[in-house]
Amino acid sequence: MKDKPTAESAGVRRSPPLLFTPIALRSITLRNRIVASPMCQYQSINGGPGAWQMVNFGKFAVGGAAVVFGEETAIEPHGRKTYACAGLWNDDHVLAYRRINDFIREQGAVPAVQLGHSGGKGSCHGALHDWAPLTTESGDAGMPPWTCMVPSRREPPPPWPRQQEMDRSDIQRHVGQWREATARAVDAGYQILEIHGAHGYIIHQFLSPVTNRRQDAYGGSRENRMRFALEVAEAVRAAWPKELPLFFRISAVDGRGGIWNMDDSIALAAALKDRGVDVIDCSSGGIAGNSAMPVVRRVPGYQVPFSQAVRRATGCPTMAVGLITEAEQAEAILQAGQSDLVALARELIWNPNWPVHAAVRMMGQNAYQLLPPEQSVRLIRREVIAALPLNSGGGPSSASDEALSERI
Repeated sequence: MKDKPTAESAGVRRSPPLLFTPIALRSITLRNRIVASPMCQYQSINGGPGAWQMVNFGKFAVGGAAVVFGEETAIEPHGRKTYACAGLWNDDHVLAYRRINDFIREQGAVPAVQLGHSGGKGSCHGALHDWAPLTTESGDAGMPPWTCMVPSRREPPPPWPRQQEMDRSDIQRHVGQWREATARAVDAGYQILEIHGAHGYIIHQFLSPVTNRRQDAYGGSRENRMRFALEVAEAVRAAWPKELPLFFRISAVDGRGGIWNMDDSIALAAALKDRGVDVIDCSSGGIAGNSAMPVVRRVPGYQVPFSQAVRRATGCPTMAVGLITEAEQAEAILQAGQSDLVALARELIWNPNWPVHAAVRMMGQNAYQLLPPEQSVRLIRREVIAALPLNSGGGPSSASDEALSERI
């Protein structure tokens, strides 16, 4: 008995995986659903990028990602965590970022920036020193500590970093800095902008009752605690071109012992959608307290349920991030309607060509075309040579085959 013909043997074209189906966000069409997530590099000089950023972020575009985020980029010098963090607070930065973004676009990817402000998590050393606070001794070494702006001072206040509670004028000035950084992002050639409202940085500090104990219009009720985030989103959306998409990263829950929870994040996401935010980037953690809120366990896809909940409750597109490492895992997330985009960070450090490897495994050798043509043609030819019959000497079986082999 003959085997029943498959769709492929019958000549029926198989639909591409959802992971490699383009998606339109405003005027931008992404070539697939894979995003290189923002990753701090601690390699900037006075906030500006150099050769490291060109090579590091450029390789993700070459490897087939649809969107390549740079790193969290501070809107002002004291919005950095460390002296080696990225920034976009003066026009000198613009040309350097534009050069990187031009290269990313040339590879068929979309350059994206995540703007942020560290708030009370600033004035510290880098990752290799476990983000220890800067002190007087740091100043002697050329890295003087600075005073961090916060919604509410901790009690008792820590010796380092020093903190200053923001008054109304500070808030107005701060929102203006978001607007100015957004304008520079436009000049730098970014096509997607994300507001960092997560991980215990300044926007998240206003949102969570753990860190926001204000008694004015920016504290108390959830509506008041959301006010700062929404004012930032309104200012950025007004300065960002209407035809370009705007993302917003949330911590769906505070973290162990926190208070801000999933219901709060759904309310925030709905309000952000009403203000022109196109994608909610669903992360978690960054603020700890002494409540009964459990730690979010780091298991594969551990933040996907947050993305699913926001997407289903609000109808707003979402991006899932967090230990997504396998192509089939990413495809299942998309097929289940748990997110519209998947973001990878550490997995792309390990394998910058993850997107094209996944595409070839799922769709065959035509997916090599995700790579630049000068590279893909060599890989496709290698496949052709490998499939040729061998002569008795173990090489190609004809002169034309030999010539093809020599050109590779």
